[in-house]
Amino acid sequence: MQYIPNILFALLLIIGFGIFFKGLKELYNNIQLGRPINRSDRKSERWALMGRVALGQGKMTKKPIAGILHILVYLGFIIVNFELIEIFIDGLFGTHRYLASILGAGFYSIFTAVLEIMAFLVVIAVVVFYIRRNAVKVKRLNMKELIGWPHDDANWILIIEFLLMVAFFTMNSSDWILQTRDLLPAHGYFPISENLVAPLLDGASSGFLAGAERTAWWFHIIGVFFFMNYLYYSKHLHILFAFPNTWFAKLAPKGEFDNLESVTREVKMMMDPNADPFAAPEDGAEEEAGKFGAEDVFDLNRVQLLNAYSCTECGRCTAVCPANITGKKLSPRKIMMSTRDRLEEVGKNIKKNGKFVDDGKTLLNDYITQEELWACTTCNACVEACPVLIDPMSIIVEMRRFLVMEKSGAPQELNLMMSNIENNAAPWQYNQADRLKWAEE
Repeated sequence: MQYIPNILFALLLIIGFGIFFKGLKELYNNIQLGRPINRSDRKSERWALMGRVALGQGKMTKKPIAGILHILVYLGFIIVNFELIEIFIDGLFGTHRYLASILGAGFYSIFTAVLEIMAFLVVIAVVVFYIRRNAVKVKRLNMKELIGWPHDDANWILIIEFLLMVAFFTMNSSDWILQTRDLLPAHGYFPISENLVAPLLDGASSGFLAGAERTAWWFHIIGVFFFMNYLYYSKHLHILFAFPNTWFAKLAPKGEFDNLESVTREVKMMMDPNADPFAAPEDGAEEEAGKFGAEDVFDLNRVQLLNAYSCTECGRCTAVCPANITGKKLSPRKIMMSTRDRLEEVGKNIKKNGKFVDDGKTLLNDYITQEELWACTTCNACVEACPVLIDPMSIIVEMRRFLVMEKSGAPQELNLMMSNIENNAAPWQYNQADRLKWAEE
């Protein structure tokens, strides 16, 4: 009977990590639906960028209040989760505060004190976040694309984080009181639990405290596994994907147009009077007739699909978007959310049928409207604002490319401009011979 808790804990580990890696594999398969793209160049720059932006939270403090609070939660969870090492050992082998025997009394007291302080800062941060989102109602956190599940998801995450920290303090305070009663070996220093939580429990019986400590211990570890597997359904996937997303970020200058090789080859051929229009490609291989731009998620590249899963829904992109500010329909955040929603729908379609069965929908028109696409000024403000280097503009440009090159669906103003460029070599409707008349006077 004494080994039943250890067996149950081992089963929890197997099931928890099993479900987690199964979900991660599904996400990976969905991202692989995109077009391949080579982003393996300049590796040293990419590692430095990931370290600075994802690990170092380098862009978060551009909004100081939200940035500092986020860093507290980020650091707090990293540090507090170091205790999972001890929980795994204690759970599997039936020990109690095993790291105390490894670190020694002094270092273990420092270790537990740091965990307590960071956990307390996490509690403060999530409470402030909850108030900002639900009472203060910060505008970018309450826009129309967040109505329903996205808004509830953000609140559920804050509630889960709060409850995990409450369980952590309950466990420590009960443990500490039992230590003072010489019912458990004296290990660790718990400044928050001793001074703020333990006074609330001090009158309880030792049996109650022992039960509270075990209940909080199990609640904490089960909550961690629940949170870990909840990520699949949540915007908080950025906890995992921010790192690869920043590593694979575009290093070229923002807004640099991604020229199509097939179009470049055609232009070069047109400019070469000796070119043979019927010649095969230089490598001798027949080139497949590809689609210009993107109509659905299959036409986007894998980094763009990774971007969609990495979106934090923080709304910094939409808050600085000039089109959105002036009342137009475009929201860069909504572009990423819609791309993720469509990708999830396609993934479920493939999982159900073994292959993709045409559902009569596409990302363009069914999820993202042409009105949204043409509202974009391509100013790159959204790209600059994103704290994890997501590029909504690249998706907008690819979908506009499809409309123009595949559907001849450009607005009249753009058609006029392109006709002028074709006929006059300039966007304006002036004959080339008249171009310098302005200087005659």
